[in-house]
This record gives sequence, structure tokens and C-alpha cells, in this order.
Amino acid sequence: MAVYKNITDEQVQTLCVGYYAGVDEVGRGPLVGDVVTAAVVLDPNNPIAGLNDSKKLTEKKRLALYDEIYQKALDVSVGRASPAEIDELNILHATMLAMQRAVAGLRATPDRILIDGNRVPEFSVEAHAVIKGDGLIAGISAASIIAKVVRDKEMDELDAKYPQFGFAKHKGYPTKAHFEALAQHGVLAEHRKSFRPVQERLQQG
Repeated sequence: MAVYKNITDEQVQTLCVGYYAGVDEVGRGPLVGDVVTAAVVLDPNNPIAGLNDSKKLTEKKRLALYDEIYQKALDVSVGRASPAEIDELNILHATMLAMQRAVAGLRATPDRILIDGNRVPEFSVEAHAVIKGDGLIAGISAASIIAKVVRDKEMDELDAKYPQFGFAKHKGYPTKAHFEALAQHGVLAEHRKSFRPVQERLQQG
């Protein structure tokens, strides 16, 4: 396992040879909901234009690319870890578990796994971390888009269930509006009880 920082174009080309899976996560920072991961194996013979870090794309562009990724990729798998697992394991270990689940859901084992960030969970095949990989490696970009769209949809569903929390707007992140909703309405079953703002609200009763 290697961690690539300031990766060169030549290194990118070398890593992306063969049947590789790009992996990324969304939702480490929010106070509520699952951390969601995706593993994507792109088809080198059917490229997708416009792939980038999901945070740098408009919602409209993400949704269009989400559909195109499912149409053109060789394989796509989504993994997750629940708030209960996050509370039990901590967010880092829960994210690693969610990544393992995403890769395990692929129909075929990839030759290589490339992950955004600087940490790699344990896999049975070669795996590397690429810092800022979601903007540099197409497969990781695709994974970031899939994970982001999936989690955003789940926050929209949570918003419909608990409109007083405004999840459609802040997606569960620790914003002023979220803090105010916590103070006024209390902690939901979907909240991560180990995260400090939620802990503090629970202690208040």
C-alpha cells in the first residue's frame, strides 16, 4: 500500500492500467445518517466526460453524471455504515468498513483499488490511497459522485420525515440551522450519538 501525494500524470496512468476500482466516501462530517461509500470500475473503452470531485460539480451535473456512470461503468457498488456502527467503531473505522463493503459488493474482484485520501482499509488485493484523488483519477471521481448523490437523496428523504430539521438544505452537517433544530427538537434516532454536539444535547435531557 502506498499513499500518493502530489501524484504525477505518469503515476496516474500507471495506477489506472487494468481492471481497477475507484473508491470514495461521503458523509464523515455530518451529525446524522450513514457514511456512504462507492466503488466504481470504469470502462476504459467507454469514457465519461466531465468527471470530477463531486463537491466541485453542480447538483444538476452530478445527477446527470450519476446516470451516465451507471449506464457506462463496468461495475458500481455502494457501501455504508450506520450511525450505530459509527458510534461503536468511530467515524474513521466505520468509513473503512463502509469502503470494504462497497468493494465486496462488486461483481468481480478488481486488480487494484484506488481510494481518495490518505488511509486504506484492509483488502485482499493491491490498494493505494491518493490524496485529492477525487479530482485526479476518473474512477475515484465517479465513486465520489455516486456516494454524494446517494447520500443527498437519503438526506432529502430524512427531510421529508423530519421537515423541522432542514436536512435537504444542510445535508446533516453541523450548521447553525442544524444546531438550532437540535436545541429545539432534540436528538433523532438517526443522529450519531458519539458526535459532540449530539452528545451535549443528550446530556441536556
